[in-house]
Formats: sequence, structure tokens, C-alpha cells
Amino acid sequence: LFNSVTVQKSWSADQDEGGIAGTVQLNTAKPFDYDGFKAVVSAKGMTNTNEVSVTPRIVGMISDRSGPFGALISAAYSTNDSNEYGYRIWGWSPITIAPSHIGPNVSAADAALLGAATATQSSPQAITYSTWYTHRERLGLTGAFQYQPSDAFGLDLDVLYGRLSNHRDDYALAAAGTNAISGNVTTSGTQVLLSDTIRGNTIVAAKYSGVDLRSERNAMNDTTNFYQAIVNGHYDISNAFKVKATVGYSRSEYALPVFDKVFMESKNHTVSYDVSDENNPVNTYDFDTTDPTKWSLMRLDAQETGIVSDFDNAKLDFDWALNSASNVTFGASYKKFLNRGWNRNNKVFYNVPTDTAIADSNKATVPHDTTVNYITGNPDTVDPLVGFNRDLSSLPTTGGTDYAVVEKTLAGDVQYDLHTALFGVPLRANAGLRYFSTDIVSAGLASGAPVVITHHYNSFLPAVNIALDVSDQMVARFSISRNLSRPALTDLAVAGSVSTNSSNQLGGSISAGNPNLKPFLADSIEASLDYYQDKSGYASIGVLYKNMEDMITSENSVVAYGTTGYPLSLLQPTQNANTLFNYSRPVNGPGAIIDGIEVAAKKDFDFLPAPFDKFGVTGNVTYIDGNNDVIYNPGTSSQLIRPLPLFNLSKFSANVTLYYETDVWGVRLSEAHRSRYLTDGGNPSNQGTGIEPTDNIDFAAHYNLCDNLKLVVEGINLTNQPIIQYADVSAKRLLVNTTSGSTFTFGATYEF
Repeated sequence: LFNSVTVQKSWSADQDEGGIAGTVQLNTAKPFDYDGFKAVVSAKGMTNTNEVSVTPRIVGMISDRSGPFGALISAAYSTNDSNEYGYRIWGWSPITIAPSHIGPNVSAADAALLGAATATQSSPQAITYSTWYTHRERLGLTGAFQYQPSDAFGLDLDVLYGRLSNHRDDYALAAAGTNAISGNVTTSGTQVLLSDTIRGNTIVAAKYSGVDLRSERNAMNDTTNFYQAIVNGHYDISNAFKVKATVGYSRSEYALPVFDKVFMESKNHTVSYDVSDENNPVNTYDFDTTDPTKWSLMRLDAQETGIVSDFDNAKLDFDWALNSASNVTFGASYKKFLNRGWNRNNKVFYNVPTDTAIADSNKATVPHDTTVNYITGNPDTVDPLVGFNRDLSSLPTTGGTDYAVVEKTLAGDVQYDLHTALFGVPLRANAGLRYFSTDIVSAGLASGAPVVITHHYNSFLPAVNIALDVSDQMVARFSISRNLSRPALTDLAVAGSVSTNSSNQLGGSISAGNPNLKPFLADSIEASLDYYQDKSGYASIGVLYKNMEDMITSENSVVAYGTTGYPLSLLQPTQNANTLFNYSRPVNGPGAIIDGIEVAAKKDFDFLPAPFDKFGVTGNVTYIDGNNDVIYNPGTSSQLIRPLPLFNLSKFSANVTLYYETDVWGVRLSEAHRSRYLTDGGNPSNQGTGIEPTDNIDFAAHYNLCDNLKLVVEGINLTNQPIIQYADVSAKRLLVNTTSGSTFTFGATYEF
């Protein structure tokens, strides 16, 4: 669908505001990109080591021109099956255990710690084996229509349609039944701690009797439809004065009409876990988890979700050439974003007073690769068996999930561009100023009552970029600018999401929006020195510094559910308005500073004798450092502001590719390294949630059978790199250890 990608690392005033780390432009092919008729067809197969299927990817493009008219149509269709599975923990929390529920083999010291009135030792919530299977179907269609009667005038119409459909089946075996490994153990429970291993203040291994297990199957069908239409025109009023205009509209429609869950329960088991080695977490059970006679129906859920996003934009730009060495550009733009969504759900418990027996024919094991197999229920047969309502169209929208956010922005810019020489050295530079004004309206429910919150902000954004050709092979670059990053529209919503668990201590988590969020401004200074060796290689070193105001961070606290305004109908039977929940929302912090350095190079080994002269290498190494303040327990006597590394930012990243290229065939082997990084602020008991370092190895090869036909084969994630997630930057308590397998594609491309 796309024939080129343009990456702009440094910002200039003639670009849309936003994207402080750079701007990526995806460009679709156009008929006047080619001299005349052009057609391409490509077919590939894809398979994964976690799934036995081979799925197709088919791409076609046809383009032609006739006089001033041109038309191009392309299509891409693919399906693929993916299966991620491994180990998962819902979270960690300090717990206490009633002394009468601590076995004789637990040491006196550990028994005293765990039986104390104040919880100090963190225990995992719902130790789980999980499997996530997805069948994904993609369709993309593009059309490009051009009218260019002369070099001075042109009119383009670009249309795009995309559809992404997912069928997901998620499975889980968790110690999350009525009497769970998930929070405090009280005298009313059946759990007894038989043994334990404590490292620091974390219970990294334990064995319990009297545990009720829960299996879960989620069946989900969702579809996203994307529509886009853009009209671009340009007219050269004279050789010195030119005008360009753009009008566009896009719409995204997400629908989740099916999200059905079946929870089965198997009671009174001895269960152990050991997560002392994050690379090899293990659970053990005292029975055959695939025995259907051991499982009964516990609970059924159904959910529906809809999200719609609209984007309108218009832009008018002028370019006035003052002389052969300089010109002035100026323009204005309008943008309107709309995002709205809703959710409905139905939840019925079938374990009061006891679980409901169902026939074994309604039960099945996990049909995909999984660490441990077990019994699950099928919603297609279980729901009608007990009369559960899966059609939610007649139900009201769930309180706190219905929202709408509108963001409108007017902007104007002016920029001076210069091409000259400084003491005989070629110099290219631009200096500009951009002004914008943004209005936001956020509507939804707060504490059960409808609210509408308005917000306004505006600012001037200057930018200067300089490139100096120090020699024929060396370019020195410097830029200084002020830019901004707007919050996501969903972060501005008067809405949130609630997830519950079976813990009697922390009942779950709530993620809420904040309609009063401001964008954060970034003052940036960047410099680089680039060396180019004809077409055979280059070397570059660059540095950056960014000072960000009002940096968006997270506010995390533990609150009683009844204080949040969300309906009690979302809770489990053992929970009420006084049940404590982790509550998080985005807020503007005091700011943050990022600085870093990047070194990049590419070299063809053409200095070596044949056949080694076809080898080459390209790579880059980046170091970035930055922190922001995360707020825990805001507005209380235990409030804590802790500086943590910026979310989703790795300090070190590196990429290297070794290649061998001839006119007939070529092969590439690549490695991508990313150091540890945080994804969010966690909660007061586990400050910071992070991902351990990853190393991904890929390869690609091609062979040209003739001028028009090329065979290709690719491999992604050859080593099946696991994703390891942890809670708390100090304790590094395991949350997730999963793998998604290695993916291989093979196919051919033919050009007409």
C-alpha cells in the first residue's frame, strides 16, 4: 500500500505541531510516479512456530496514465494466526496470613512476618498459565487519481480503505477461585501455607493447600474499519509564487460485538509456585488439570464495546521565492478530532451458594500450544445451557464508560528558507514560527452525573534548522525548536476502565482519564555531523537535548471503590463499596529532561576482493537518558513523588545488519537490542512496571529469477525472544514471561 517512508527527525515550523521525537510520513504510490503502465503482484505464505497453519498475503497494484490523467489502484489482503503463551501474574501486594493457616513447616521467622498485623511481605495475585490465540484478517485498498495538465497545476485525489478483523481465544489457568492465592489469607478461607521462600520482602515461592483454581476462556470478535479521502492541489501563480491546498477526512470505527467469558472452578487443591527465576517460572498442581470431572461452572461474562474516531483537516500553504537563494513560506491549517466510545456488560455468578455442574460435553482442553493444558468452557454451548444473555443491545451503557472528546485546532505558520554560502561553504537554513490555538470539549459521566468539561490552550512554536556542507563529503547540522506533544484523546475522556480480581485485599484496578490534561512543551537542541562516502557508506554522530514542561506522568493511589463513582454492578459478589482498588490516571507533572547521543554507520565492503566485496554492514547505537516524577497516594499524608525513567524509553538501543548483495540475489541478517524500560508507574506497593532487555534476530533473502520475478523468504524473531515484564523497579517481581514464536514468510513478486 505504501511505496515510501519519510522520516523527519528535526522539526520545522511548516510541519504540523506534535511528534517531539520526529515525524514519520507514509506515502502511497501515485500514477505519475511511473512513466506509463505499471503493475505488480505479490503472493506470500506465513507460518509461525507456535502455530502449524500457513496463511496467505496477497498484494496487487495497477497504474496507468493517459495525457494529463492518471489512475492507480492497489489492494492488499492477508490473514495470519498467532499464539502467545506463557506465565502471568495479575499483580503483587503485601499480605498477611492468619496464624492458624500457617503450616508447621514454615519457619518461625517467616511465620512471624506473615502473621503480623501489618502486611510487609509481597505475594503474587493469581499465579497463571495463559494462552492468547488470534486469527487476524487484513484488507487494504487504495486509489490515487491525478490530473496534471501542466507543471504549474495539479490535482490529486487519494482514497484509502482498511479493515482489520480479529478472532481471539484467550485461555488461563489461575489460582483465582473462591479461595485463591490472591491477597490476605483469613480464618474464613480454606488456604493453608505449607512452605515458602522469601527474598527481600517478596514471597518468590510458596505451597498452599485448600486452594480453588479457576480456568478462563475468552472468545472475542472485533473489527476496525478505516476510511480516508484526501484532495491535494497545487498551482503556480508565477515562477515566484506558488500555492498548495489540502482537504481531508478520515474515520475509524472499532466494534467489539462479541467478548464472552466462561469461568470454570476446581476446588480444594494443593498448589505451589516458584518465580525465583524469572526465566523459568513454575506452578505445580496435585491433580490432572485436564480431568473434566474436576471442573464446574463458576461465572459467565459478556461485553460489547464501540469506539469511533473522526478527523477533519484543511491546509493552505504559500511559497514565495524572494530570489534564487531564498524564499518565504506561510500558511494556515484547521484540524478537528472526535473520539467517542461506550461499553455494555453482563456478569452472572453461578457459584452461589456452590458451583453449577454442567455436562462434560461442554468442556474442552486448550486446543493451542500452552505450557500446561487444562479444562475450559465453551461459551457457544455453556451460555444457552444455563440461559445466559449474550445479547446486550437492550442493556444500558455501563456507567463511566460512555464518553466523547472533541479537539479543534487552528494554526498558522511562516518560515524563511535560505540557500547560500558562508565563506565559500554551502549553507542551507530555515527559521520559522508556528502559532496554534486548541479547544477541547470532553463529555461523559462523573460520579453518575453527566458532565461537560471544556479546555483551551495556545502557544507560539519557533524553529531554526541549519545544514553546513563542511566538505563534499561532510555535513554539519544544527537545530533548535519548541514543539509539543498532545495527550491522547482517550486520556482526555471523562471515562475509565475497571478490572476486578478475586483478591480480598486489592479488588482490582481502575484506569481513568483526565479531561484537564495539558500538552507538554519540549524545547529541543540537536546537532549532528554526517560523513558520506559516495554510495558505499556513511557515518554519523548526533546529540540531542530536550527540556519538557508539564510532562504527562501518572498519579497512582489505593482508594475505596465507592469513592470513584463507578457502578457497584461491576464488582464481584465478595466486593463492595469499601473494597480497595488501585486507581491511576494521567496528570501533568513538573517536567523532564532528555539528553542522548546516537552513532550510525553503513559500509559496503567493496575494498575486499571478489566475492567478499558484496558484503556490507549497517548499524546504529543510541543512548538516551530521561526521568519524570510519578506521584503515589496524592493528597494524603503518605504522598510520595518518585523520579522514574520516562515510560517506554530504553537507555540503550542498538541495531546491526550484515548483508550480502549481488545483482541476482541478496541476504540480510539483523539484530535489534533494546535495554530495560518502564511501561507505567505501577502502584504504591510496586513502583514502576517494566520490560526486561530484548534481543531480536531477523533475516531476509531474495533471488531474482529474471528481471520481473523475485523470490523472497524472511524470518522474524529467530530465537523466539521471550517478553519478561516485572513490577517494581527495585524488587523486580515477575509479572509476565511469554513467547510468541518465530515467524517465517516465503513468496514471490512479479512486475509488469
